[in-house]
Amino acid sequence: MSYRTPVTILTGFLGSGKTTLLNRILTERHGLRIAVIENEFGEIGIDHELVINAEEEIFEMNNGCICCTVRGDLIRIMGNLAKRRDKFDHVIIETTGLADPGPVVQTFFVDTDIKESFSLDAVITLVDAKHVLQHIDESTEAKEQIAFADILLLNKSDLLTPAELDRLEARIKSMNGVAQVHRTVNAQFEVARILNVGGFNLERAIGLDPKFLEPEYPFEWGGLYLLPAAPACFVASQNPDPSMRLALIPVSSTEPEAFIAAREQAVRLFSSINVAIRPSGSMLEWQGGLQELILEPGSMAWPCDVPAAGNYAVFTQHYPAELDLRLLVGGLHVEATHAVAYKPDHEHDEEIGSVGIQEAGDCDSRRLDAWLSKLLREQGGDIFRMKGVFAIAGSPERTVFQGVHMLLDVQSGGPWETRPRKNSLVFIGRNLDRAKLISGFRSCLKR
Repeated sequence: MSYRTPVTILTGFLGSGKTTLLNRILTERHGLRIAVIENEFGEIGIDHELVINAEEEIFEMNNGCICCTVRGDLIRIMGNLAKRRDKFDHVIIETTGLADPGPVVQTFFVDTDIKESFSLDAVITLVDAKHVLQHIDESTEAKEQIAFADILLLNKSDLLTPAELDRLEARIKSMNGVAQVHRTVNAQFEVARILNVGGFNLERAIGLDPKFLEPEYPFEWGGLYLLPAAPACFVASQNPDPSMRLALIPVSSTEPEAFIAAREQAVRLFSSINVAIRPSGSMLEWQGGLQELILEPGSMAWPCDVPAAGNYAVFTQHYPAELDLRLLVGGLHVEATHAVAYKPDHEHDEEIGSVGIQEAGDCDSRRLDAWLSKLLREQGGDIFRMKGVFAIAGSPERTVFQGVHMLLDVQSGGPWETRPRKNSLVFIGRNLDRAKLISGFRSCLKR
């Protein structure tokens, strides 16, 4: 694989010191040219670019939560950066204090173009040591920022006594037992220990880490329709919200890959500027970008004549039943030939912990594949991250893997050489059953 530009995700709850650390990185003489992506609240244009000097560039994303809605923006900006990677050496993504970093991490595994050009170097989480305990039990974001970290900086540590810091660090390590933890004041920390550390690089996997939830999307429903060229319209009779966004996308075939491609196109569209359309107003376009149905009392209809016979995908902000939304073609109700419900919001409320496993012996590759597949299928929603190094029977090389958002990435870690041949893996998530995970993995060992 050709050289990939490293990316650092900088996260942490409100007031933890992210911007202070970022400013230190940008002003310190480290010789690196850095591109920065900031995700902040506000109405600034998403692709606005401000050149700080010849060494750094800042890009802004304004939707407030760098998660499902903003993922399209992130993909677009990273795509633009990929075209001029010769202009910088490192990328830093600073999330808002209220962001769950999981969907950002996922982007580096699900988007092929990004995977080819960039590698996720590390997730750096700043923790406000003085105030974090006021948020950690009630904020899922604060918990998940800690759970995803490769490096944790307990900032403002001068405001606590050594005993208080020890208790806080113990609490943090109970949630993420594999991250490096450092105590800082005013976010002072050596840049060399933050950038290009390989904290999320599988080649340095002995330290280990783990995995996350089902992907989140900016829409709740997607359906595939086989339609004739004919007059058509969407109709609805309920208005639970003032409006509802939707994307209409022509699809090349009924194959699952074609629908998945349309879904990823919809992710990008849902982060673009939408066109608002009132009932019986302008014509909806089947390839017209993001459109917003204005909802009014009583029966509503939005014309959308089908331009050519074929397959079309529809992605809606809300589940159609909430509006009694239906598609009529030639005056007849048409059902989707394939439909999927998506979960766009964050629903995490249980305590987070980590489980580490080290076992000697070789794994049976088929049993290991079956166990991991079953584990992700049944518990993927509770497993945030997963990283490991396996010794596979018959292979002279280490097998290194990590999982993000129900996805597994497996690579060769090079020959074992003089290193002891053993298996090491870590899970971070909630409701983790240590005994069950250990017994499940042991069942993969070759007898």
